[in-house]
Amino acid sequence: MLDMTEPEGDGAPATPSDVRPGGRGVATAPAGARRPRRRISVVGVLGELLITAGVLVLMFLGWQLWLQDILVGGQLHQEAVQQTKEWNKKATAPVAGSNAIPVSTAPGNAQVFAYLLVPRWNEPGQADYYRPIAQGIGVADVLNKYNLGHYPTTQMPGQAGNFAIASHRSAYGGNLHLIHQLHVGDHIFVETQDGWYQYSFRNLEYVQPTGVGVLDPVPQTPGVQPTDRVITLTSCNPFYSTAERIVAYGMFDKFYPRDPSKPGGGAPAEIVKTVEGGHS
Repeated sequence: MLDMTEPEGDGAPATPSDVRPGGRGVATAPAGARRPRRRISVVGVLGELLITAGVLVLMFLGWQLWLQDILVGGQLHQEAVQQTKEWNKKATAPVAGSNAIPVSTAPGNAQVFAYLLVPRWNEPGQADYYRPIAQGIGVADVLNKYNLGHYPTTQMPGQAGNFAIASHRSAYGGNLHLIHQLHVGDHIFVETQDGWYQYSFRNLEYVQPTGVGVLDPVPQTPGVQPTDRVITLTSCNPFYSTAERIVAYGMFDKFYPRDPSKPGGGAPAEIVKTVEGGHS
């Protein structure tokens, strides 16, 4: 820490204004006298360097865990809107009276094939939540590329069983940052080239990292043949920790086919503004 000690006075000769009552003057340094150098303390310098380093670390964490997620969220939204427009151009009008729920073939590893939309997670002043889902859960090639990852051992959207996906809780897009804020009945949408699969949130569960039963075709019920269509969202918990997993379950409600004759390509009214590039 720098020694801020200074000599008294300003170095000018004593003048009548310097004289105190009683006739005693204020001692001053002779004209031209040098001021002593400031002494540098190694401990003080080290302390200041550590403080600076701490500030830089906090700034980096703020960028990595908050500001970056906001900026990346806007970019991911724009990319999703562009992909939706391309899918709409290729779409054909759905066959009248057809109630079949399409099931796509699983794509190659790290390939984006779907998008997740959760209206509950739309925040004022930010781009609506609209995030890519890629095949696989590799950290380097999927999750750290700002994607949610589809567990390859689980079912595809629309297929009877469990469509399970994973994501970082914060950083790299913060795709499941607000998973704990879901309310019973909230809609969760999965968009593919065929259309939109609507699920309703059912409940949360907290498990150990080894709790792979959440990935069963019927979650936590191994060996049972599935009849329902379930979506399972998994992420780390608590924030900035991998101590356990937070899991959100939803049940399939309805499929909305992509229809080029309708606004937003036939998207549900709840998310039509989102897929068109606006804000809900």
